[in-house]
Parts: sequence; structure tokens; C-alpha cells
Amino acid sequence: MSLAEPTVAETAAPRRWLSIVGIGEDGVDGLTPVARGLVSAAEIVFGGRRHLALAGSLIRGAARPWPSPFDRAAAEVVALRGRAVCVLASGDPYLYGVGSVLARHVDPRETLVVPAPSAFSLAAARLGWPLPEVGLVSLHGREIDRIRPHLHPGARVLALTSDGDGPAALGRLLTDNGFGASQLTVLEALGGPRERIRATSAVAFSLGTVDSLNIVAIEVAASRDARVLALTPGLADALFEHDGQITKREIRAVTLSTLAPRRGELLWDIGAGAGSVAIEWMLADPTLAAIAIEARPERAARIRRNAAAFGVPGLEVIDGAAPAALAGLASPHAIFIGGGAGNSGVLDAASAALRPGGRLVVNAVTLDTESLLLARYAKLGGDLVRLAVSRAEPVGGKTGWRAAMPVTQWTWVKP
Repeated sequence: MSLAEPTVAETAAPRRWLSIVGIGEDGVDGLTPVARGLVSAAEIVFGGRRHLALAGSLIRGAARPWPSPFDRAAAEVVALRGRAVCVLASGDPYLYGVGSVLARHVDPRETLVVPAPSAFSLAAARLGWPLPEVGLVSLHGREIDRIRPHLHPGARVLALTSDGDGPAALGRLLTDNGFGASQLTVLEALGGPRERIRATSAVAFSLGTVDSLNIVAIEVAASRDARVLALTPGLADALFEHDGQITKREIRAVTLSTLAPRRGELLWDIGAGAGSVAIEWMLADPTLAAIAIEARPERAARIRRNAAAFGVPGLEVIDGAAPAALAGLASPHAIFIGGGAGNSGVLDAASAALRPGGRLVVNAVTLDTESLLLARYAKLGGDLVRLAVSRAEPVGGKTGWRAAMPVTQWTWVKP
């Protein structure tokens, strides 16, 4: 075909059969003319019962409340592809909303979205807080522990809760962790006739009944012993619950640097002990995921408690010994082996499971495991590093260096 010949361009966009309309507590009064037209013209309108009631005067087609459990919602919408469907959402559909769920199933060229101000935007407007300088966290239907990484002295945080008990629960969590002096502003039913804004401290929280639609603004104040999770790798060992089986902070900091977490990646932490490496991996970025594999049940239970205490309750914990416990797990981008590398088949199974270009980091303390790493290094290459840490401790009436057991670290990148 010559350059002068015409080509067929893909110019026909898919029909926009799905509209997603953000609606606030002010109901139809807050909708634009375009949004009103989309609701009225729809054959089927999906939404929560509250949303359907707010838009009731506009709905001409069939009103369909979301199914319970919500997991079936996307399938019900997609099953109507080609018909005029409208989905009602709270505020901005793509900010912790149903729009994010539907986007995984429907081509954006098939949708028309009309957002409304989110609860975060409304709260920031009421308080005069610049949103780029504020931590945003949704606790709606999620573990309250997710607030923990945001608790830094002087920080401002907006937390969307699940119900009327959420603000008081936040107050208790902050108080129990040394943040009792923090100022909490509870903003209820923002944008509607029931809007109410009240302030208190975490330690003195006593606001009584709170509307189930609420967002909590936190001005963080920390006591000297507050549980502040530093932003760099190598958190203090004392912050973790452990039985001595933990990758010590200095070695952990180097290990995390070597693992080199990148956005959206999955880590396997084999022989996880206290789960410290997997936990700090997940703290590095909200998109990171980890699976901790631990053979001893009491340690696996301890990992789950640590994960909650560090605000990463999404850490998956597998009770079992490698390599058998690795079967069926999602393929990782990085693997850390802190214990059990000497067990038969573990290194082979880890190497096989790793994605191409993935990183394998193994720490050895015993001579037996070190000899295995030396053999792997000789065969496969990679990097071999010896890490040694000494701490100043009292010796009689004076001070001397006490050396910790050295660690041999082998790092290999899969071709």
C-alpha cells in the first residue's frame, strides 16, 4: 500500500450507554442540567437507597438499589450494556467511589461522568484546608487501623468513616497511641439540610450521637511517647511485637533498600518471623502488597497483630512452611527469605516463582545457609554482601562494642 492510499481510521467511538452522576446531600438541587437530564433519560437507575431517594423526583425509569453483597454490582450494570443506564454515586465517583469499580469493567469511552464535590472537597472548603497538603484516607468499610501511617505531629488528615460510631473509635485509637491531644472536627451530612460541624479533642471525645454520614478532620498532636511511624525504612525493633525472630532495624533498612520496592509490586516474605520486612514494604507506598509466609502458628498470629498495629491490615499471612506453602500464590515481583532458606527446595521454588526481572534477597546468619548462598552466587552471580553491626553497651563500669551476628546477604535479579 502506498502512502497516498487512504487508510481506515478507528474513529467510531463506542456508544456512551452508561452515565455516572455524582449526587450530594442537597439532592436534585445540586445537580447540573446535564446531570438531571441523564437521570431522567435513563431506563435503569442504580444507586444506594439514599441516593435513589435523593434523586427520586427525576427518575423516570426503573430504580435499582445496589445488591447485597455489593460484589455483584458491576456485573449487574455490565449485563445491561447498550441500554440507557445511570449510576448514582456519592460526590466524586472516582474518589473512593463506585466509578473506580466500574472503570475496571467498562471502557471509559462508553461512559459519561458528571461528578459532584466529594466529602473531602466539602470538608476542606469548610475548614479552609488546601487539599494537596492534607492526608486523605477512606475508612468506609475498611479497617480503622489504616489511619496509623498518617499520624505524624502537625499533620492534617481527613478520614471518611463508615458510620456514626467511627469518630469515637478514631478518638479512642488516637488516645491509646499517644495522640490524645489531637483536635478532631466531625463534619456531618455535608452539603445538605442536616449539615453539622463540631470539634473536640481525641481524649475528651463526647459528642454523643453522630450522623452516619460523616468525615473527621484530624489535626495531629503527639505526646513524647506517641507511636509515630517514621517515613524511612528501619523502624525501631521495639515497635514490633516479636519473640526475637525479627530482622533487626539496621539490617532491615538495608534489606528494604535492596528489595527496591516499586509502585504496584507484590513481595513474598518467606520465613517472615515478626513480619517486619513485609510490613515496611507495604508502608513504602499504598499500592504495594505483600504475602508473609510463616510456618509457626503463633508467629503467624503475631504478624497479623503487627500488620494491624502498623496500619497495613491488608498484609496476607499464609500459615505454612515453604516450599509447600508457596503453591498457588500470586507471582511476586520480589522475594525476601529471612528464615528457612536452608530448607530443601525453598531457594529453587522461590527462584522459579519470581517474575522475570524480579529481585530475590536472602539473608543468612548460619554457616550452613551461608554456604548455600556462596554456591548460588558462584553459579548464578548476583551480589553478595556481608553486613555487621555493633552496638555500644555497658561493660563493667565502662562502655564497649558488642557485635551482633553478621548477616550474609545474597541478591539476585532473575533474567
